[in-house]
This record gives sequence, structure tokens and C-alpha cells, in this order.
Amino acid sequence: MTYRTILVHADLAPAAQHRVELACTVALDMGAHLIGVATTGISRFLQPGAAGMSGGAIAEQLEALRDDARRALDGFDAVARRAGVPSVERQLCSDDTAGGLALQARYCDLAVLSQTDPDAPAAAATSLPAYVMLHAARPVLVVPYLGRFHDFGRHALVAWDGGIEATRAVAAALPLLRRAALVTVAVFNASHGADHGDQPGADLALYLSRHGIAVTVAPLSIGRDIGEELLSTAADVGAGLLVMGGYGHARLRELLLGGVTETVLRRMTLPVLMMH
Repeated sequence: MTYRTILVHADLAPAAQHRVELACTVALDMGAHLIGVATTGISRFLQPGAAGMSGGAIAEQLEALRDDARRALDGFDAVARRAGVPSVERQLCSDDTAGGLALQARYCDLAVLSQTDPDAPAAAATSLPAYVMLHAARPVLVVPYLGRFHDFGRHALVAWDGGIEATRAVAAALPLLRRAALVTVAVFNASHGADHGDQPGADLALYLSRHGIAVTVAPLSIGRDIGEELLSTAADVGAGLLVMGGYGHARLRELLLGGVTETVLRRMTLPVLMMH
């Protein structure tokens, strides 16, 4: 099992270069086709010709936004060329960023996005990684908006609660976990539920070991703030990747995230692979 097609968001944000660099690293390791996607930021439902819209004014603004998207794709091309990725594609998507990326990600094995920068003008809007995770039905690799991650994937921490979302995340992360030197399974509050089996974490460890993965199990007792404890555990064990289920639900285009997911997306300092 491997990733054959990887999507990465291309934009003009300061975090774009590090995001694309990490996507290139994964693409090279997997022998995957890498697609850089830039969006205009205007919904396809508001394009010139849509009912009630002034086509001329919107067309002018849209062309300026297309120019920005082309510059973002030029930056993506430059990073991919330097990295030596042999199979590269660029896509300019005439849609709002969240909706466009969620749609395109459905045709990929993995989407690579950046953590929302709290100082960005649109930081108060819906979290882009969370939206794509909930609407694309694909794993999302979220890269912190600051820093480079040279130890990415060497030691992975899996957040395991025995639930459906965590199970999907583990399955989606297998291509990365198989390449890790060590995987630590963090079993949270094992005595609080029946989903862990007779020996909490043992069933998952056995499953992973059959994929040739070196696994250690770390039972953890956590109080109220699981998200903070999870990130603290990742730092304590020296993990370069966190794998976890993404919790929340979509209602129209508004997003209500579970507390753990929201905390990790806000406070993360290492790449996180999430699956809903």
C-alpha cells in the first residue's frame, strides 16, 4: 500500500514553501504523482454569468486572482523541480479555497495543507484543514505554519482510542507508518471503555506489526484536555508525526469541531495526519 497521487495546496502564504517541500519529500518516498492546486478564492457559483451577478466587475477581479494563483503555481513548480519530483502537475481551480481543495482532494490519496496561521487575515474563518478533512473523505497531512521538519515520519505517534475515526486514520497512515523507524501507540484512558480489548493497544500493535512496523504501546491516563496532553506526549517521545482521528461534523458550510481536534489544529508543532 502506498500513496500514488498526492495533492498539495499552493498559495502565496509564507508557509507555502515548507508545505510544498514536505509534500515533495512524501511524493519522492512513495514514487507518487504530485499535484499542486491553487484556487482563485471565488466560489464557482459566483463566477461571471451567475444569476444576479455583474459579470464585468467580477471578471476583472477574477483575472487578478487568477494571476495570484498562477504565481503560486510557479512557486510550487520551482520547489518541486529543486526537489527532483519526476511526476508533477499544476491545477488552477476557479473556486473558493476550501470547497475547491475538498473537491480535488477526493481524487487523491493524500492532501497536504498548512495549519491556519493565527496572524493571517482570514484566520477567523473556517479552518481549511478541518474543512477539507470533513468534506473530502481523504486523509489530510497538516503542516505547522512555522518551521521545517527534517525528522518527519521517523518516529510516529498514533493516538488510539479504539474509535472509528482513529481506525480510519491508522489505515490511511499505513504508507507513512511502514517507513517509520518506530511507531508509538498512545492508548488513552483504556479503562474507560470496552473498545480497547483485553490488553489495551495490543490488538492494534499486532495489526501494525503484521505490516512490518516496529511498535511500542504507551498507555496514558489523561484528564480534561486530551489535545494538550497528546501534543505534550508527542514532544516527550520525540515524535515527528502525529496520526489521529479527526472529530467533528459539517452542517452546511459551518464547522463544529471536537475539542481535541480543535486544540491540536491550533497548537500543533509537528505534522499531523488526520482522517475523519
